[in-house]
Amino acid sequence: MVKSILSSPQETILERAMSASALRHKVISNNIANVNTPLFKKSDVSFEDQLAEALAPAEPAMTRTHAKHLTGSKHSGGFEPVITTDTTTSLRTDDNNVDIDAEMANMAKNTIYYDAVAQQLGRYFSGLKSVINEGRR
Repeated sequence: MVKSILSSPQETILERAMSASALRHKVISNNIANVNTPLFKKSDVSFEDQLAEALAPAEPAMTRTHAKHLTGSKHSGGFEPVITTDTTTSLRTDDNNVDIDAEMANMAKNTIYYDAVAQQLGRYFSGLKSVINEGRR
């Protein structure tokens, strides 16, 4: 099996973090759009715990002495964001629990996070481009 230069663990994690952040943006936008909808319950996206696990130092690699032995990897390197709905709180008499100020702050925080991940991914590809061009410029 041949691995592509574009399928590095760093690129995979950054790509998944960007996808999860984009999903969080959609969920926050939905919360904001439904701020005045009676009985609406806000949702959130969690992926930081899975990201931290994916970035944690791996245990020492084990040597495979036979092709049928299991690999020593702790995890597959992938994670999926999870959308949760907060049904335990209610801020108003119509049972809506969306706090517009908190959602706008979450939107700003998520935007900063997305931009930082996008910049890091851009640096990664710039490094690859430099290697491909043999550092000339």
